[in-house]
Amino acid sequence: MEKKSVLIFDAQQRSALAATRSLGKRSDITVYTTDSTPEALAGASKYSSSYFCSPDPVKNTEQFITWLARIIDDKQIDFLLPVTEVSSRTLLENRDKLPSVKLPFAELDTVLALSDKNQLVELAKSLAIPVPESRVYPNASAVDTHALDYPCVLKPALSKVLVNNRWQSTQVHIVHTEAEFNKALEHAYFNHPFMLQQYIAGQGAGLFCYYQHGEAKAFFAHKRLREKPPSGGVSVLSESVAADAKVKEFATKLLDSVNWHGVAMVEFKVADDGTPYLMEINTRLWGSLQLSIDAGVNFPELLFDGEYADVPLTTAFKQGVQLRWLLGDLDNLYLNMRDKKQSIKDKLLHIGRFFTPRLSGRKHEVNRLDDMGPFRYELKKYFLGG
Repeated sequence: MEKKSVLIFDAQQRSALAATRSLGKRSDITVYTTDSTPEALAGASKYSSSYFCSPDPVKNTEQFITWLARIIDDKQIDFLLPVTEVSSRTLLENRDKLPSVKLPFAELDTVLALSDKNQLVELAKSLAIPVPESRVYPNASAVDTHALDYPCVLKPALSKVLVNNRWQSTQVHIVHTEAEFNKALEHAYFNHPFMLQQYIAGQGAGLFCYYQHGEAKAFFAHKRLREKPPSGGVSVLSESVAADAKVKEFATKLLDSVNWHGVAMVEFKVADDGTPYLMEINTRLWGSLQLSIDAGVNFPELLFDGEYADVPLTTAFKQGVQLRWLLGDLDNLYLNMRDKKQSIKDKLLHIGRFFTPRLSGRKHEVNRLDDMGPFRYELKKYFLGG
């Protein structure tokens, strides 16, 4: 059996660790990992054959691509798997400068059309998919702040923009007053196109998808049980659940319309009347990737196999599986303990929930008995800062 070599980027990310473990367990794949730091989370896994410290693509794209082309040749890399938007965009935009290698994405124009929230709203409207009332502005100076209804949502068109030749992360802002609105507009990324949207109260609902050349092959869904920060952020405890039928219908309609290829996370906000409103689409792997793998939908394997052969349809997954990021959950507890608005009773309940074990159906994201290197690395970073 001829082994294929895979290079997984963004090795500091937990999604990169999940992909490293998934693909590294296969006898037909050799996994390498890379990031721009001397050490990294996924690089500490026993399933990473070697870890490479790369130039930072944020600081010097040309140097990064030159380095990558050399690594591809030296290690005979067959398949590239980025997990963040910056690395994905960088590879797609510079694909013609690299040796022949598999990159499991749709064409750049298609990826940008779904990633750009302004374009996505127009596409959704054309497909009769509900979206919040939206207005697009080229920059902050074009907004009349005196004619707004609050609360409202300020949403940059892209989650990463180039500011002074450097990638900068953007942020969605929910504002309740004119003062908050003006404060938000001070961020440099609002000198780029952005959207002003109606605020939709309700619960978030996401659908995780894999498409192979326009054909839907797998879906997955989960709910967040605890987040960091507690008011809303990254998931620290999540559980696999059945996909909402209406959310699945709308997500499929969107991805079918662009002949999608690869993974996508389609996010909605379900209003009190049950209507799912489209929020955004992320065209890359997601933070809680390990949960889908544990529940039976192995997206990294689908991405890899789908570049070489037709993959079978995955029609079901196990519901009720939980995934816990232990140190993230510890941060959640700490932030709740510091919250002066919470009562002693509330804080005791948080402590009880944190320490109450679940004897079955729960797995840990980083600390796994068969591969403890990443957890030792994470503990060192968490408590010692290096």
